Amino acid sequence: MPSAGELTVLLGRMRAGDAAARDALLPLVYDELEAIARAYVKSGASLEPRGLVHELYLRLASTRIEASDRKHFYAIAALAMRQILADRARSKRRVKRGGGIGERVTLSGLANAERDADALAVEQALTKLEAVSTRQARIVEMRCLLGMSVSEVADSLGISERTVHTDWRLARAWLTRELDGE
Repeated sequence: MPSAGELTVLLGRMRAGDAAARDALLPLVYDELEAIARAYVKSGASLEPRGLVHELYLRLASTRIEASDRKHFYAIAALAMRQILADRARSKRRVKRGGGIGERVTLSGLANAERDADALAVEQALTKLEAVSTRQARIVEMRCLLGMSVSEVADSLGISERTVHTDWRLARAWLTRELDGE
């Protein structure tokens, strides 16, 4: 695992247009990206965590990464993984492909239990939550998908831990209700 300073330096070089920094980044963050992918992908899905990380790399390699620090980079990566899974779920549901059930993802922390949900339903629910409260949507991503602690989320968003606890409780209730309606 790279130090926060080492990763921040690489991200700064990437923002400045250094292509070698992008090539040096993936080997340093691969294990952590795979851990995030495992939080998204249920075992037995057609896309395993390693495959999700590889798709993420292809997506990130073709775009400019404007992450300011380690936490920001992982938040961008988690959002991109969520979008990859939602895109795959949409593709699988197309009528011409049989319209079956899409990828499943695991959302731990909802209703105090590990929760298994359709990737597309999660994407749609988080998009709806984002329209209601962007901060609550970020907290869900950071807590469920990145596995960040309450203090890390508070620090990252620049809010108090009490606000994180309150928003986390509200967002969990909202998402649980929304996903139960799927």
